[in-house]
Amino acid sequence: MAFWRRSTVGEDVWLVVGLGNPGPKYEATRHNAGVMVVDLLAGRVGGRFKAHRSRCDVVEGRLSGVRAVLAKPRSYMNESGGPVKALRDFYKVPDERVLVVHDELDIDFGSVRLKRGGGDNGHNGLRSVTRSLGSKEYLRLRFGVGRPPGRMDAAAFVLKEFSVAERRELPYFLDRAGDAAEAVLTSGLEAAQNTYHAP
Repeated sequence: MAFWRRSTVGEDVWLVVGLGNPGPKYEATRHNAGVMVVDLLAGRVGGRFKAHRSRCDVVEGRLSGVRAVLAKPRSYMNESGGPVKALRDFYKVPDERVLVVHDELDIDFGSVRLKRGGGDNGHNGLRSVTRSLGSKEYLRLRFGVGRPPGRMDAAAFVLKEFSVAERRELPYFLDRAGDAAEAVLTSGLEAAQNTYHAP
């Protein structure tokens, strides 16, 4: 643990967390869009995830020159908050430098929306994070997965894989979401919103 403490604690570090469910059964599902974005960012920093005592898998590196800790909780979505809080406390990161990346039903597939605070909109991962952090003031990167077709239950929809047509476009949209995350770290929330909320 000395490596982590020596290299990062006390610096102006960002914590970027991708929400999802662990294991191969869930890795390609819509609910794991947040994990997919963080996996992409880990590729950009050239790091490999390592187990951390917070119950997260973690990569430490720099995104566009900014120190960042990329994390994937090893818990299921509805229990994400405990690991996120443990990691925030370990690195002493203020809530305004915690960026949570998650899937969002109320946004068209592939669209990105960035915000600070707000409610959980029925998202169990966000509900858990807010409860554990004791604050809504962390940042969110919302990756649109669209609404379920017909009368399909939303909970069933997010646990299904992207459609064949969506999978063709998914790499582009994940890359754009990764760019939006980097923009938050380097330029701030408002500037990133101005760029990535444009039609």
